[in-house]
Amino acid sequence: MKIIILDGKAGNPGDLSWEGFEALGELTVYQRTPNDDKAVIIERIGDAEAIITNKTLITADILEACPGIKYIGVSATGYNVIDLAAASAKGIPVTNIPAYSTESVSQYVFALLLEICNRVGHHSDAVKDGAWTRSPDFCFWDYPLIELSGKTMGIVGFGRIGQRTALIAKTFGMEVVAFNPSKSAAGAEIADYVELDELYARADVVTLHCPLTDGNKGMINKDSISKMKDGVIIINTARGPLVNEQDLTDALNAGKVYAAGVDVVSEEPIKSDNPLLTAKNCFITPHIAWAPIESRQRLMDNAVKNLKSFLEGSPINVVNL
Repeated sequence: MKIIILDGKAGNPGDLSWEGFEALGELTVYQRTPNDDKAVIIERIGDAEAIITNKTLITADILEACPGIKYIGVSATGYNVIDLAAASAKGIPVTNIPAYSTESVSQYVFALLLEICNRVGHHSDAVKDGAWTRSPDFCFWDYPLIELSGKTMGIVGFGRIGQRTALIAKTFGMEVVAFNPSKSAAGAEIADYVELDELYARADVVTLHCPLTDGNKGMINKDSISKMKDGVIIINTARGPLVNEQDLTDALNAGKVYAAGVDVVSEEPIKSDNPLLTAKNCFITPHIAWAPIESRQRLMDNAVKNLKSFLEGSPINVVNL
């Protein structure tokens, strides 16, 4: 089988091996493929039977121009880069990688939250700049320090990552409330399910772990923020468009929201005019919560397993058909 990886650098910048795919067929890896040039995408796919993509768009006209495609693997959990209807019409299975980043993303929630609460980076820089040496006191701090024990975390979206985040929160002594369209017995053992308005009213920290849908785009906005406590902390490691970024910026600058930690934004890479870049107490990182090497190795292993299962006639993690 001829296998094409269209944007290998997205998950493997060089610290992982492609040998799992090499064992399954003739492999060609492109580090990046431009989304704005369909001719290049079509040329690179050529007569390949299996294509693996992370962010490269596979549209209906690309599928039409590449009739050899028998399998599409998305090396991510989200699969909105694929025209599923067009793939289904041609009988092409599309697979994704669920659950590979649960540990890394839930850990990252607390990397953002602890930086907000303790300002470790800032205080380390201050020490190196001589502020402690010059201090007349035994110790100093110039940001409020926040203890998480006794605070309430509100988790919007209570799947694998949301539940793992809840367990970590409880080890910090936090209370946890959660909102999810459907409820599970496993979830109920970890947190109290509540409606969104109650979550907003009770939470000291609101963290997002839901998929992006037409119904929840911009769910964090002026109206929902008005229902939250003064001084709330908002964390988003899910999808950027869940947040109305101008409304969050306004709330941060007004002090209604104490701080925000976001690993995702509405357009990525972030645009220079994104309002969050000028917001007070806003910590922005470049969509890396999923990216520890352990997480990416799971991603690679499962992408190989998906293709191998397809070749064996028992496809898994199929999101269409």
